[in-house]
This record gives sequence, C-alpha cells and structure tokens, in this order.
Amino acid sequence: MRVIPNELRDRYEREGWWRRETLGELLAGRLAENGDLAFHVHSAARPWVGTFAEVELSARRLAAGLRERGVGPGDVIAFRLPNWREAAVTFWASAFLGAVVVPVVHFYGPKELAHILGAARPKVFVTTEGLSPELCAQVPIVGTVDGADANFEELSADPPMAGVLPADPAAPALIAFTSGTTSAPKGVVHSHQTLGCEVRQLAEQNALDDAVQLTATPVGHFIGMVGAFLIPVLHGKAVHLMDGWEPGRALALMREHGLAVGGGPPYFVTGLLEHADFTPDHLASVKYVGLGGSAVSVSVTRRLADLGLVPFRAYGSTEHPSITASRYTAPEFERLCTDGRPMPGVEIRLAEDGEILSRGPDLCLGYLDDEQNAKVFDGQGWYRTGDIGVLHEDGHLTVTDRKSDVIIRGGENIGALEVEEVLTLLPAVAEAVVVAVPDARFGEIVGAVLRLRPGARMPTRGEVREHFAATGVARQKWPERLFRAADFPRTAGGKVRKHLIRRAIAAQPLRHPNLENIILQTGE
Repeated sequence: MRVIPNELRDRYEREGWWRRETLGELLAGRLAENGDLAFHVHSAARPWVGTFAEVELSARRLAAGLRERGVGPGDVIAFRLPNWREAAVTFWASAFLGAVVVPVVHFYGPKELAHILGAARPKVFVTTEGLSPELCAQVPIVGTVDGADANFEELSADPPMAGVLPADPAAPALIAFTSGTTSAPKGVVHSHQTLGCEVRQLAEQNALDDAVQLTATPVGHFIGMVGAFLIPVLHGKAVHLMDGWEPGRALALMREHGLAVGGGPPYFVTGLLEHADFTPDHLASVKYVGLGGSAVSVSVTRRLADLGLVPFRAYGSTEHPSITASRYTAPEFERLCTDGRPMPGVEIRLAEDGEILSRGPDLCLGYLDDEQNAKVFDGQGWYRTGDIGVLHEDGHLTVTDRKSDVIIRGGENIGALEVEEVLTLLPAVAEAVVVAVPDARFGEIVGAVLRLRPGARMPTRGEVREHFAATGVARQKWPERLFRAADFPRTAGGKVRKHLIRRAIAAQPLRHPNLENIILQTGE
C-alpha cells in the first residue's frame, strides 16, 4: 500500500473523517432503523420484492454459513452478479463478517475475470452459471446463482449471525478494479475508513434530494454497489434495481413507482431524454441531477437546466471517488460549466504541467501492485490523477483533459475534450468521441467518432469545418477524419473505452483517406 503520512492520519481522525467504525457497524446500525423499507428488483430473469429486513436476514444467514466455513475478517469475498437481490445479500454479509469485498461487473469475460481472481485471490466467489470450472479452480468456496447447478442458498446456515465481527477500521474493506480504460484492470484498495468517509460524503452531498432512485448502473462497479446498497440505507429510502439498461423500461418504471434517474454518467440521462417514450411528465419526480464518471458536456448540463432541473457536475475516480462537486445552491455557471469545488476534507493542487493532484480522507490505500503505487502516490499523500485541469481563483475546478488523452499533431498538443465539446453542439450529434488517428504527415491527426440523434443525418466534413470555424476554434483542432458509430464500447460505469476505438480505427483500411461516413464497428 501507499505511504500515508502520520500527520494526515491524525488530522483525518481528529476532524472526524475517519471513524473507529467498520462498514458492518455502519450498515447494521442503519438497517436496524430502516428494516421496513421496500427492496425491489426489476428483472425479467430474477424479479423480487421484499424489505430491507428480509434482505438483511438472508445476508446474516449467508454470513453464518460462511463463518462456519472459516471465512472471517480480512478474507476476500468476490461477487460477479447483475443487479439482483443476491448481490446485496453477498455484500451485506461481507460487511457483517468484516471481510474484503470485490465487486466484479457481471458481463466481464473470462480474460478479465481471470486477471481479477488471480490478483484478488478471493476465498469466496459468488457468480452466475456458465463459467468454466478451471477459471474458479483456485477459489475455495464458489457459489452460483441461477441455473441448474445453483448452490447459493446452500451456503447459508441457521441461526443467522448476530451482530458484526470486529475488524480494524483502517484495514482493507474493498478491492475495486478500475473500469478497463486500460488493458489490465488495476486493483484499488479502500479501507473501512476511506469507504465510510466516501459514503457519508455522498449521503451529505445528496441530502436535499428526496427522490427515490432507480439504480441501473451495475452493482459490480463499486460506485454502483455503494449507490444501491449503502446510500439508500443511510438516507432511509427504498431500493429499486434494474438489471439491464433499457431506457424505455426505465421510463415506464419512473412513472409506475415515482422514481428518478438522477445521476451518473451522462449516457444514462441522455438515453432517457432521446427516447421516444420520454415526456415532460417524467420530470415530476426529478429535481437534481448529479453528473460524473465520464466527461460531462456543457451542452448536456445546459439542456437539463433548460428543462427546469438542477444539474451539477462532480469529479472523482475509483482511486479518489469524490474530489470535487458543486452544491445544489452553487451559481449556475459553476454547476453547469465546472466540476465544482473540493469536497470537505479534500485538497487539490496543480502540477507544473497542469495535472490535478489530490489527497483526502476518501483517497484509497493504494493499488495491489506496488509499482503502480510508486508511479502515482508521493510521500506527502498526494495522488497524481492523470487529469489536466484549471483551478479558478474562487476555488472551483474545471477538468480539461487527460494527460493520456492528448492528440499530438505536428508537435502541438490538442485536448480531445475541447474538440468533443464543440462537436456536441451540432444538432445531429448525441455524443462525440475524439481520438488520435495515425497520420504519415503530422504523426497524429484529430479523428471524431459520432453517435447521432435518432433520425439525424451524418454531417459532412465540410459542415463540421464550417461549424468549427464559426466557434472560433483553432484550425489544427478541427476533425480531419469522421466516423459514425451506433454506440461506443463502454465500461460498467458508462465511460467510453477509447483504447478500443483507437484500435478499431487503426484496423480500418486507409485506401480512401477522404471517405467521411465510415461505419465504425466498435465491439470487441
């Protein structure tokens, strides 16, 4: 793990950011107050309706069964499940046991899963059917949900485990694998204290929002897990899970149950607005919309504001989940056009090259790989985010690009995010991804991949040039290759996997360099 200076440890404990409390203790206390709240799973495969108390009972029975099998504080429990009841049961049981939970996105394939299981070395793995026995051969306890060989319920025991097992609040509680924007996911380790701080930060940030949320983000992504299984417990609100993103189905559930889809990557929100079933009535239960997890365009926040909503942007990562955010009451420019101010307890500064450095009580303990720790953490507790930003005089931050997301055209750096912002102002464009395209003359040129609005026509290169000229953007930043895609390859959290797009473009035949409307196949 990284080195955390004693001065920071003392400050975080003295100021109350780090408490002598485990996730199990935090969870058990709030469940005792909110046991009657409803828990819904909206699924064609495994629908379920019950209460928090019923899910907690199942979790305590699972904890009892695993304890009989020798599982306890510090042991690793991984799960690879859709947004089903069993995912909550597994996570809550892990918390009661003081174990280290590893959420895995349910659609990860054998290659990604083999890497995660090899790095995390779980003692327990709960998954759906269909994985090869060889893949799980090194895991002592494997539970399967659904299918002819399902044995998940057999892992439980009676009587249910009472209370929580004692564990060190400073010890690991979560290993979250980064979403895959690089080829090999990195295991990020959070403690009970760092994750507990993050949960309380999010709960306080959203305290004014009384809407009941529909969670479609996979709970195998750790922010989805926290948002589904911890935040509602702290807020005292019902849980509604959806096990696959279908905008039409989400809109129907919003009407039927008075739900909101009020946060996350812009992809989820824009998918609702663009759907044929969307009506102004769907806004009745939505007031606040917090956007983050991927680049947020001003055109999206402006569109939401024009609908009468209160959008705001937030910035963070798996390593440091909540670096900045805007309050609901912040001036509109700050909420719509910047990534907000440092969260309580968080510090930020800029390196000489503009890279954002952060540290705070919700910053992770580090990576499983010490070589990676040495690259991004320093001895004073600062984390090199890999993002480029502008820190304004009044304290708010605007993220302008990633260090690795720069197109170097003839020796001049071009930020992809700036070009994407301009492209999304075109009426036909729903979403734009800008990447470097190899070029014999300049080394790299700007390539733009466009996802169009329903029924829209692909703009020509001439029309795009006219648009960029009208906005006053420097000529070298204008896209020189245009591609069209029905959708983009994404991580579980909704981020676009740009390395796959670069790979797909590199594989395109270059016999027709002026061809404008290439259909880009972005699947793996």
